[in-house]
Amino acid sequence: MRVVVLGIGNTILSDEGAGVHAAAALEAAYELPDNVEVIDGGTAGMELLGPLSDTDFLVVLDAVKAGRTPGTLVKLSGKEVPIFFRAKLSPHQVSICDVLASLEFAGNLPGRIVLIGIEPENLELGTDLTPTVAARISEMVSMAVQELAAFGVPLQPRALAVI
Repeated sequence: MRVVVLGIGNTILSDEGAGVHAAAALEAAYELPDNVEVIDGGTAGMELLGPLSDTDFLVVLDAVKAGRTPGTLVKLSGKEVPIFFRAKLSPHQVSICDVLASLEFAGNLPGRIVLIGIEPENLELGTDLTPTVAARISEMVSMAVQELAAFGVPLQPRALAVI
């Protein structure tokens, strides 16, 4: 069984990078089994075809501009995910839509897809998340961990180093 956690977004556009930050936080906080890969997808497009092919479970972490209150968490699954990306809610999502469509055409669409997103507050130039979004990253990570556990892939927290 192959599982991928994909963080996407542009880290120089403030909250647009929330998915990348959440993926990094998950990788730092949890021990990952050999069959789980965390990918910093950034603003990548078709170069994700290989890494996402033949995936049993794909968890996408992303900023989702859907007109909700900033910091609102969103979870979509199954067929809702490719449809959601067709709405082109952020600049990089066109590429992810193309990747998912290409995987589907090739018969390599992940067996299960879950999107965990957060409504951004600011998408202007800047490398820091807004406090509103930064405060919810740990909840995005927790939601991803819960989804992985429900799929049969429980994660163990990393042991804290004693100094």
